[in-house]
Amino acid sequence: MKKNKEIELIIGNSNSNFSGVTSTMLQVLSHQKNLINLRVMGKHHLSDPSLAISFWQTVMLCRKPMANGKWRIFHARRVDEMIQALLLKHLFRAKIKIIFSSAAQRYRSGFTLWLTRRMDAVLAMSKASASYLARPADAIIYHGVETGVYQPAEDKSKAWQALNLLPENSQKGKYGIAILGRVRKQKGVHLFVEGCIEVLQRYPDYTAVIVGPITTSNESFVSQLKDKVMQAGLTDRIVFVGEQDFSDIPGIFSALSVVVALSDNEGFGLTVLEAMSSGAAVLASDAGAWKEVVREEVDGYVVPVNDLAAVVDKLDGLLSDKNKIIQMGVAGRERVLQHFSVEREAEELCEFYKTLN
Repeated sequence: MKKNKEIELIIGNSNSNFSGVTSTMLQVLSHQKNLINLRVMGKHHLSDPSLAISFWQTVMLCRKPMANGKWRIFHARRVDEMIQALLLKHLFRAKIKIIFSSAAQRYRSGFTLWLTRRMDAVLAMSKASASYLARPADAIIYHGVETGVYQPAEDKSKAWQALNLLPENSQKGKYGIAILGRVRKQKGVHLFVEGCIEVLQRYPDYTAVIVGPITTSNESFVSQLKDKVMQAGLTDRIVFVGEQDFSDIPGIFSALSVVVALSDNEGFGLTVLEAMSSGAAVLASDAGAWKEVVREEVDGYVVPVNDLAAVVDKLDGLLSDKNKIIQMGVAGRERVLQHFSVEREAEELCEFYKTLN
């Protein structure tokens, strides 16, 4: 897509902590900057500091419309960014149109609802998140992932064997299955572990890993799970490998045959898209946008939240049929390439911006 110089975008970037919102914003930004002129209000986590602009610089920039008479677009993804944008517009008379986009699936406070109703446009990242907005979404634009970063290995078994992830005493098996993210009950880690205890005895080719940080508040939870694994005699096949370097995560996804995501709730949940892009079959709970993304029995399965019996049933069905796992991985990769790339997300956002002037 040719760069459109008739649109100027200002992106809110108010959070110094690196969050899921930050991650998705930065991924989309890396493609949007090739499509339209943009600046980022806040320097947090930017790989290109020249894109950063302060609040007061934004005030000065937006006092007048663009040369073509159009107003600039301010894209807010957080509550405080909505507040900043409204101050710019109404207190400092900035010539901006404000968009708020939300992936959250929760009911908001009265103040947040008040802010949302004052946006020029509201976007949802899924049909599910649209149902929680204070007003009907002007559009639904699904998140995407970097398909060039999250790629399937040519040979999953060889990639798994080459992966330097497990302790020396672990039985690596031929294939890997995993759950990734913060290790806590809300993420359904206990369901994954207990499900693996039920089925792995029947499938010696598979080793399960739990990838992610363990906070002090969750040490007792993890200790209980490790005790269950030990009692089942599976300590070398169900392994907590801890937090891994961010740069290593795509390689881990690439080597996995099955990825499990069993959260109680999610905003969007990029893990499933990253897994599908990496050619893994997926088993997900009915949280986030996963039911809208995963085609049942094509890319994987979606089970009810906190349903261990369903997890065991579907996990058993997957591990019993290696060809099904391979076919689901191929189908999932193709689905992401067609519908859930970050390039597609950036292009759809830029097309939507055009409608506001």
